[in-house]
Amino acid sequence: MDPRIQSFHRPLPIPKKRSLNQKPNAPFQQFLQEAKEIKVSKHAMERMRHRKIEISEQTWTKIGEKMTEASKKGVDQSLVVLNDVALVVSSKNRTVVTAMDRNETQSQIFTNINGTIFVNE
Repeated sequence: MDPRIQSFHRPLPIPKKRSLNQKPNAPFQQFLQEAKEIKVSKHAMERMRHRKIEISEQTWTKIGEKMTEASKKGVDQSLVVLNDVALVVSSKNRTVVTAMDRNETQSQIFTNINGTIFVNE
């Protein structure tokens, strides 16, 4: 048999088992931290900047919690309604897709969403 082909058929090493008391490694901890964060798309960031929309850190935390809850219930795309702002978010990707102030929402039709999240500020 050709030696080049044999090298592809070597068995992979078996990973060592971790005890349950071991702490997860740094990359895994970083993954967990990033999973909690909310990303803002370039489009949404530009809209927020243009419309002078500011959201407090406390409100972002509430939004993140509700996005996690929505995702667990199978909601992928949501309309997040705040006192003065509306956001379209992807709960699945934890990303803000677009943002507008509530005055703009009165004449809008929101499509491709399967949930609504109300957040009291």
